[in-house]
Amino acid sequence: MANKNVVSKPEKKNEDLGNNVSEALSRSEQFIEKNQNTLLIALAAVLVVVAGIVLYNNKVVAPRNQAAAEQLFRGESYFAADSFALALSGDDVDFVGFEQFVNDYKHTKSAKLAKAYIGLCYMNQGEYDKAVKYLKQVKAKDIMVSPALVGAVGDCYVEMGETAKAVGYFEKAAKVHNNLLAPIYLMKAGLAYESLGDYAAALKVYQTLKKEYPLTQEGTEVDKYIERAKLLKK
Repeated sequence: MANKNVVSKPEKKNEDLGNNVSEALSRSEQFIEKNQNTLLIALAAVLVVVAGIVLYNNKVVAPRNQAAAEQLFRGESYFAADSFALALSGDDVDFVGFEQFVNDYKHTKSAKLAKAYIGLCYMNQGEYDKAVKYLKQVKAKDIMVSPALVGAVGDCYVEMGETAKAVGYFEKAAKVHNNLLAPIYLMKAGLAYESLGDYAAALKVYQTLKKEYPLTQEGTEVDKYIERAKLLKK
């Protein structure tokens, strides 16, 4: 009996799949050929946009950031020397002052940092309402800068007699992970609660300080505050 050529089912499936792929490729080639000009124009447009972004960053953004950083350094020098008025308003020579700087260099990293300096300058000058306005605008990510700025808002509220608002900022500043300033702000929070007459809340904060930061200066001194809070709490 003569052997008949029999196409097995797997072979048939593979053959169908191959035909489908070939048809799909053929349709893609036809689409590309038919719309070649349109596709080339679209690709060229994308390349122009990308090139424009790169050119803008290299020719505008980078030099602008560099100029801002150099100008900011002059202000930082005044701030470090406690010359807060000059840091804020400039010296009429080569530094415009942090306030004008923020307007001149909008959308730069240096402008964001300048707002923090403005807030701290006002704080040191005793203009706490203005200080709070600027400090609240700063969203610092640096682990040391962020709690210091948040805590500074709390200090301003204390000076303005708004201790109830201050305590929340002290606790927020203390909660930053791996924060070396945490024990300082926990102590401030505890004292703020005491001034409000909330000795139970003060005790809780002091106990947290003792448990989590026992080897810090605040941690070694907190026992007397714990005992006082225990005696005074209702």
